Amino acid sequence: MAEKVLMKGNEAVAEAAIRAGCRLYFAYPITPQSELIEYMAKMLPKVDGTFVQAESEVAAINMVYGASGTGRRVMTSSSSPGISLKMEGISYIAGANLPAVIINVQRGGPGLGDIQPAQGDYFQATKGGGHGDYRLIVLAPSTVQEFADMADLAFDLADKYRNPVMILSDGLLGQMMEPVEFKPAKTKEEMEKLNKQHYDWCMHPNEDEPDHHHHEINSLEIDPLILEQHVIKLGKKYDKITKNEQRHEEYNISADNKVIVVAFGTAARIAKSAIDQLQEEGINVGMIRPITVWPYPYEAISNVLNDKIKKVVVCELNLGQMIEDVKLAVNGKLPVEFLGKVGGILFTPDEIKAKIMDNRGE
Repeated sequence: MAEKVLMKGNEAVAEAAIRAGCRLYFAYPITPQSELIEYMAKMLPKVDGTFVQAESEVAAINMVYGASGTGRRVMTSSSSPGISLKMEGISYIAGANLPAVIINVQRGGPGLGDIQPAQGDYFQATKGGGHGDYRLIVLAPSTVQEFADMADLAFDLADKYRNPVMILSDGLLGQMMEPVEFKPAKTKEEMEKLNKQHYDWCMHPNEDEPDHHHHEINSLEIDPLILEQHVIKLGKKYDKITKNEQRHEEYNISADNKVIVVAFGTAARIAKSAIDQLQEEGINVGMIRPITVWPYPYEAISNVLNDKIKKVVVCELNLGQMIEDVKLAVNGKLPVEFLGKVGGILFTPDEIKAKIMDNRGE
C-alpha cells in the first residue's frame, strides 16, 4: 500500500494532476485556490512542464484553448469570479471539441463575495455559464482524497470525449488537510502514448514528421447549415456522456429509510455526520450523493424512492440550485424540502438533523 501524505486539497489535486500527465498549466491567482497555482509553479518545471501565470483569467483560459490543440494534457484553475471570466473561453473549447480540465475552488458570491466555501456556482457549472449549446462534465468531490483522485479521472474523461471537464470543489476542500494516497506517476512510456493518441485531430508539432498534417481548430462556423450539423454532433456526444458517465454514492440506503437526503461536495460530508448520529438513535435515513453533477444521476434518486419514504431533503451551500434537479428526479412523488446556507457559512449536523426530523409524518 502506498504511503499516505497529509496535504491540503489544493496541493493534492495539483500533485495528482502532474502524476496524471498534466504538463501545461495556465492560471491567475485568486483565493482560496492560490496554493494550487503555487504548487504548480514550483513542481511543473521539475517534470519539464510549462507553468504560466497569465495576466488575467481571460488570458489563462485562452492559453488553455491553444495548448489543448497540441494534444497535451492541459489544466487551469480558479475560484468563482475567476471562473466567470473564463466562461467565454470554456464555450470556445467545448465548441472546438477540445479536452481540458478546469478546477473551480468555489467561494461565496455573487460578485466578489468572500473567500469562504460555498456551492453557489452549481448553475454556472451544470447549466452552462457560457453561451451556446454546450456541456461540461462536472465532478464534485467531497474529500481531499476524492479531490485528488478526480484529477486522473477528469483528464481521462476529457480525452475520451474531447470535452472540457470541471472539478467543482470549494474553499473548504481546497484549504483543509487530509491524508491522501496518490496513484503512481505516469511512466515515460505512458506519457509518450498520451502525447501521440490525439494525432488524428490535433495540430501537428513537427512539420518534418512523416504523418505531418494540418488541422484547423476553430469554434467559428459562419454557414448556419454547417453550424447546425456541428451542434447536433455535439449533442450526440453529450447524450453518450449522459448514458455512460453518471456517478453517485449511496450512503445508508435501505428499504427502511424514512427520509432521503441529497447533497454533494462539502454539504454531503456534513450530512453524513447527521445521518450517522440519527442511525445511532434508531432513525434510518439514507443519502444519495451525486459525484457527477453533470451528467446528473436522476435515476439514482428516483430508483430509491418507495412508499416508506416521507420526504426528500436537499442540503446545499447556496439558496437552492441542485434542488431543481432533485425535483426533476422525484417528479412530484414526494415532498422535496431544502436546507441551505450562504455567505460561506456551513450548516451543522444538528441543523440537518432538525430538518430531517421536521414533519416527517410519523
